[in-house]
Amino acid sequence: MPIKEMIIARGDQKAELVLKNCQVVNVLNGQIEGGDIAIEKGRIVGVGEYEGHREIDLKNKYVCPGFIDGHVHIESSMLTPSQFSRLVMPKGTTSIIADPHEIANVCGLNGIEYMLKASEKVPLDIYIMLPSCVPSTEFEVAGAILLAKDLKKLKDHPRVIGLGEMMNYPGVIAGNAMVHEKIDMMSDRLIDGHAPEVTGKALNAYISAGVKTDHECTTKDEMLEKVGKGMYVHLREGSATRNLDALLKGVTPNNSRRLMFCTDDKQPIDIMNEGHIDHNVRRAIELGLSPITAIQMATLNVAECYSLKGKGAIAPGYEADLLILDNLEHVSVSQVYKKGILVASDHQPLFEAPQIEDESVLNTVKLEDIKSINLDLKIPTGIARVIGLRERSIITDLVIRKVDTKDDVFVHNPKLDLLKLAVIERHQNTGNVGIGLVEGYGLKHGAVALTIAHDSHNVIVIGDNDTDMKLAIEELKRCDGGMTICRDGVVIETLRLEVGGLMTNAPLEEVIAKIKKMDRLALDSGVSTKIEPFLTLAFLALPVIPELKLTDQGLFDVTQFAFVEIDV
Repeated sequence: MPIKEMIIARGDQKAELVLKNCQVVNVLNGQIEGGDIAIEKGRIVGVGEYEGHREIDLKNKYVCPGFIDGHVHIESSMLTPSQFSRLVMPKGTTSIIADPHEIANVCGLNGIEYMLKASEKVPLDIYIMLPSCVPSTEFEVAGAILLAKDLKKLKDHPRVIGLGEMMNYPGVIAGNAMVHEKIDMMSDRLIDGHAPEVTGKALNAYISAGVKTDHECTTKDEMLEKVGKGMYVHLREGSATRNLDALLKGVTPNNSRRLMFCTDDKQPIDIMNEGHIDHNVRRAIELGLSPITAIQMATLNVAECYSLKGKGAIAPGYEADLLILDNLEHVSVSQVYKKGILVASDHQPLFEAPQIEDESVLNTVKLEDIKSINLDLKIPTGIARVIGLRERSIITDLVIRKVDTKDDVFVHNPKLDLLKLAVIERHQNTGNVGIGLVEGYGLKHGAVALTIAHDSHNVIVIGDNDTDMKLAIEELKRCDGGMTICRDGVVIETLRLEVGGLMTNAPLEEVIAKIKKMDRLALDSGVSTKIEPFLTLAFLALPVIPELKLTDQGLFDVTQFAFVEIDV
């Protein structure tokens, strides 16, 4: 600490800013402590009795450290980093650990560099984990392939702090040389994990490779095993993936310091309506976790796991990332300070974040003759492997169903909730089209399509007729990426996502209004209320999440880690 700050800490000089009469949530010792918080040059110099050149009387309101999202893909908000910061900071999130593997799968290193540049001048601290799996597997065509030698070029960037989620867990466990080259290259940094339902000796091997975290736990027992073997585990609460309730049953005083919160993938409308990490904290308290433990999991635990020096607590030498809470039980964030500067009040951002233009992440939808795309699905036996959706989950089931056919080609039966799904490669004009069937989506009379299809982000479209499905594909080509709803030969609504086909430079307020409208249209079109209409669809192309998925190369059984025929 510089000499001047030490003089202020001793109480011999006034601080720039003093927050008076605070109830400080001390996550270091688990206590609530009354006192003042003295701030100089964006850092806390002392907690106790202090005077300041500027003083704000908080009248015994609670003050806690700023929340940290331990694992998030900004792209899943469909907002650029500047607009994302305007959305989450009023909710109390002051730092995030971002894995830009979505834009990297479309634009390669250019995509990661764009995210670094676009987040330079925003008040939100955005740390980057270099994407480990571009593409996530060899069973799909992405817009780029990133090897260890490519990632090494960005390793020394000051905001690059580790290797992003290692989704190719079979490759890690099997000792795949290219996978381990990335792990070895980043062995001096934290390596994030992604190991759904991996247990026993396979988990031992995965951890032994150097992986330290996991955010894919869906059961208490899975979480307890991973924590017991030395991992940090994120309790995830996103839009399509809501695991917090189930995992909280396993949180104890003995293991809580190994647990953190994350959102992973959360729609902006959900963040606006229910919150960001503040929602995780609030929900945990509602389910019986002590407020201080919940706040600790959202602050200190994340900071320590990711070696974020000076973050996660209220104490001398820590950055003045502070939340003013109206009460401790409901965690209602009334004001947010970032490095001692008020950046949000009454749930509104008090800053404008700059946008940047980067041609390298534009014009990414490369489709030629859409009319020639053949969406016929041959099922000679009339019995098919079908992707079965689960409520509020990206894990799917492999179900066997008898289907209607004509001349061995699938025919939609409006009495059955079976819809055709197609994934069309959009990066390299390969002409690849994967076709399958989905149960549980509910759509009637139309099609829904996205250029968000984790993780390679090809075009994914679902519908009950080929005409609307092709119209939806045409619309995504026309607007250079986005999401659209078509019905009876008419484009009903489209959200343009011109940045990589994933994000838009449009203002936050405009995007939320459009998503609200499209959510309503999806429900009006029969989409099930038990799923998230767009994010659920986006995850049906991800061949590292059990059990059955569809890529541009065909139907993929994640359990077998191999392609399978739709025809049984």
